[in-house]
Order: sequence, then C-alpha cells, then structure tokens
Amino acid sequence: MLNKVNLKKNIKKEKFMDANTAQKIIEKARSLLGTPYKYGVKQEDIPRFIDCSSFTQFIFLELMKIDIGRSTILQATKGDAVLEKNLQPGDLIFFRGSKGHFNDDLFPPDEYGYDICIGHVAIYTGNGMAIHASGEKGKVVEEPLEEITKTRVKIVIIRRI
Repeated sequence: MLNKVNLKKNIKKEKFMDANTAQKIIEKARSLLGTPYKYGVKQEDIPRFIDCSSFTQFIFLELMKIDIGRSTILQATKGDAVLEKNLQPGDLIFFRGSKGHFNDDLFPPDEYGYDICIGHVAIYTGNGMAIHASGEKGKVVEEPLEEITKTRVKIVIIRRI
C-alpha cells in the first residue's frame, strides 16, 4: 500500500532534473503529437491510442525504465513535489478533473484543506507550454499551459520524477 503524500514536507528541498534527461522526455513526448486520444486505453493499444496517464507512463517507462503507474492519482505520488514558480521542462503537472481517480485516500482533504481531485496530467515543455493527451482535442497536443488551465481550472500538484 502506498503512503499518504505530504506535499508540505516534500517541497522543502526540490531536486533538479538533468537538462539532457528533460530534453529526451520532451522529444519523446513530441514524437507522439497527434496520437489519437482514447480514455482508459488498454495497455496493448499503447502507443497507437493514448490517454493522459498512459502518455506519461509510456514516456517514463520507455526512456527512464521507471514505472510511474497507470493512473494520475498514482503518478502524483511519485517523485518530488515542486512549486509552480519553479517549474522545469520535464515536470509532471496534475490538474483537477472529472474523470479518473480522484478524492483518493492518498490525499486526505483534511490535510490539504481541499479535495485534491486529480484527473489529468501534462508534461511541462518550457516557456509556458505543456504537452498532454487531450480528451477535448482528441489527440496529443502541445499548447500553452494557460489553455489547459482554462478547461482544467486548477493545477493541483507538480511533481519532478
């Protein structure tokens, strides 16, 4: 069983991702631009079809041999928490969502002051841009982070693997 995540404790000392590793993650992510979106895609259909969490799982497993988990809620427990002002290319950005695994026991509302409600993940590519498998657009896209927050409302957690 996974331990509860304490964001306040995790943010004390941020680690920095190697620029070369971040570039490889972004290149791999961009190689999947245009891949059709399919919510709840089966493992055997990846990368022909992809959803947001299978997109990030596939990239980290292929490049770094790290299995960050299949769901956004599990992925949000991996790596180190990062403040939004310290975003770096390669960081995973988790958003509120209406699908997926949210309000999980791993993120108790009484510890955070609100429901975490993680339902979407994107990879920060730098200069205010992020790449993600978009259900609204039906494919993997790279777009301004502010465009993603218009439909997702709120960034909940940022993690550096």
